Amino acid sequence: MRTLSQNSRNDAVALATGFNPGARPTLNMQFIMSLACTQMRMTPAEAVAASTINAAHALRRADRVGSLEAGKQADLIVLDVDDYREIPYYFAVNHCMMAVKRGKIVHARK
Repeated sequence: MRTLSQNSRNDAVALATGFNPGARPTLNMQFIMSLACTQMRMTPAEAVAASTINAAHALRRADRVGSLEAGKQADLIVLDVDDYREIPYYFAVNHCMMAVKRGKIVHARK
């Protein structure tokens, strides 16, 4: 049985936008999560784990970011959804109400 953070070979999966020159970039991580659920058959919980803690592990920064824990940077977003499973359901919709970086609000939708 597959766990939240592993694929069928027991490898951790990380998701990212791939926003770099020369590619077909997107800034919308919610869109990437939608693609992961529809095209890679990930569950919403797997997509969230792959976008957060697994991505932090891939960058060797899981000791500082990637999950909400005491002593870690408060990097988070607040989404306008009733349930986390709605995030990938709405294809390419921006649900972000607020973004917090290192404990400071850097974006708030009015």
